[in-house]
This record gives sequence, C-alpha cells and structure tokens, in this order.
Amino acid sequence: MAAWRFRQEAGTGVIELSGNWTARANETRAPELTRLCRKAAVHGLAFDASRLGQWDTLLVAFLWEVKQAAAAAGVTFDDAGLPGSARSLLDLLPEHRGDHKPRGLHARPPLAWIGGKAIRVLAGVGDNVQLAAAVTAAFGRLILGRARIRLADLAVDLLNAGPRALAVTGVVNFLVGAILAYIGAAELRPFGAQSYVPSLVGVGSVREISSVMTAIVMAGRTGGAYAARIASMRGNDEVAALETLGIPLGDFLLLPPVASLCLMLPILYLLGCFIAILGGLAVFTLAVGLSAAEYLRQTLQAVPLSDFAFGAVKSLAFAVLIGTTSCRIGLRARSSAAAVGEAATRAVVANIVGIIALDAIFAAIAGAFAF
Repeated sequence: MAAWRFRQEAGTGVIELSGNWTARANETRAPELTRLCRKAAVHGLAFDASRLGQWDTLLVAFLWEVKQAAAAAGVTFDDAGLPGSARSLLDLLPEHRGDHKPRGLHARPPLAWIGGKAIRVLAGVGDNVQLAAAVTAAFGRLILGRARIRLADLAVDLLNAGPRALAVTGVVNFLVGAILAYIGAAELRPFGAQSYVPSLVGVGSVREISSVMTAIVMAGRTGGAYAARIASMRGNDEVAALETLGIPLGDFLLLPPVASLCLMLPILYLLGCFIAILGGLAVFTLAVGLSAAEYLRQTLQAVPLSDFAFGAVKSLAFAVLIGTTSCRIGLRARSSAAAVGEAATRAVVANIVGIIALDAIFAAIAGAFAF
C-alpha cells in the first residue's frame, strides 16, 4: 500500500516513500507542506525512496502536487533521492499549474489559420484521388473476375442508389421544373415572350438543375449513409479485421458503393430531366393555356442531345465525388458511437460543397467551348 512519512534532518524536511505506488493502490494526497515546514522550521525538501516498491503515474502525480506545494510554501524542492525515471517524468510536467493552456483559434495568425485550412482541403482532395485510383484498380479486377467482392453487397447498393432513390429525386425534379415554369411565365408575360418558357425549363433542367439537384439529393440520402456505415464498421473494428485478413478495402468496401453510384446517378439524371420537363408542362399548360404537344415540340427544338450527354458526364463526375468523399470520411472516422453521426454530417456537407464547386468547373468549361 502506498504510504509516506515526514521527518526532519538538519533543517531539511524528508518525505519517506514506502509501498507500491500503483493505480490500484489507495489514492494518496500531497502533504500540507506549508504547515509542516512552518512547524518544523525547514527550508528544503528531500525524498527517501529506499523503501519504495512498484510505482506508476500515481507516484508522479503525487510528486508533482508536492512540488507545487513546495513552490507555494517557498521551500526548495530536491528530487535527488527519487528514481531517475520518476525525475524524468516529473521534468516533463509544467512548473506551475496552467502553464500550458491550449491556444484558441483567435490567438493564431490569420495566415496560419488559412494555411491550415488550405492544407486540410488539399489533403482531402489527395485522399479522394487516391481512393478513386483504388476503386479504378478494383473495377479493373472486377472486369477480369479477380475482385474480392460480394455480389449481394453490390446488388443492395444498386437498389439503394437506384430504384429506392427514384421517388425522392423525381419529386424534387418535378417541383424544380414547375418552379422554373412558374417564374419564367411570370417574368416573360410583360414582354409577350411566354413562348420561350418551354425552352427555359428544358435548357435549365438538362444543362444544370437536374444534374445538380439529383446529385445533392443523393449526397444527402446515399452519401451520408455510406459514410455512416463505414464509420460504424470502423468503430466495431470490422475494417481492422478486413485489413488483418488481407482483404483489399478497395474491393470489399469501396467498389460496391462507388460503382452503384456511377451506374445509377446518370440514369437518375436522365429520368430527372424528363420529370422536370413534365413539371414545367403541368404548370405551363395551366398558366398559359398552350397545348402539351406544342410545349413538348418547343422543348425538343431547344434542347439538343449533346446537352443530355454533357449532363450525364457531369452526373458521372458527381457520382465519383460522392462515393469517394463519403468512403474517405467514413474510413477516417474515430472509433466511437458519436463518430458515426459526425461522419454522416461531414460527408453530406463536403459532398454538397464539392458538387457546387465541380459544377462551377463544368460551367466554366462549357462556357469556354461556347465562346
């Protein structure tokens, strides 16, 4: 059992340490040195560890409290009688309480804060590229029949990323098409240009709105689910078990979700375009009174097939972004229950920001070729 005793030798107070100072022992508080030193009229404090048994951090914590009390009492602290390893650990602790307070973000220089954020963003982009390369290699092994993948997992991911997501993406695209038609009819009516509403709805939906809205819905619905699933597996040590067994994570964890998104998101985009056009048709025929045949004729004249191809390519890029970002955040999650929700939230936010940024890049490319 941990114990200590105070004695006086030639004007110096000596603390005798005895017993085993381990975490299992009873907690031992530091002595009231101010009272002891004043009563004994000592000006220094030393230690006698000849009867000390086993010890761990309990002893170091005790010695640090004694050191603080000695400093407060104005007594010299002499640690020569302590074990060398205990002195080394004691030297690592601060001299006074509160010496090493964490610096807040407000104390950091602005350039350092901006640089840290930029480095983290670039590191995330690099991780996404690395995961995309791993998925590409896994897809090549799948074509050659060498990928270690369960077809049941791929089928479930295809079902979640395709048929089960059609209802919500369809409703969103229908409402977006209806909103475009309503706003277009209201703004173009004073100029007598209501006949251009079908072109507005068709071009806006096919080139931009349908691909972006479908990708955002999938980022919130499917990307967050992927990140939460992988984070949960990491918390249950399933990812570590796969690595221990030598199963490539690119085949088993990354390929099914990314491949399912790459296959289904362009299809959902094409269906979303037609649904958005139908939403505009429903509002336009009620607001303007033109026939549905005339609306569809003007839409087909305004939207070439190349716009559908361009939107499908964008949807494929969005699918790769959502899949790799969600899997990366899930793999980097901490091993705790709270980390599952944090991973899902981070994945949704990162995917939405990435989709908008990637769409801006595609818009710049399209504008450069147009001009």
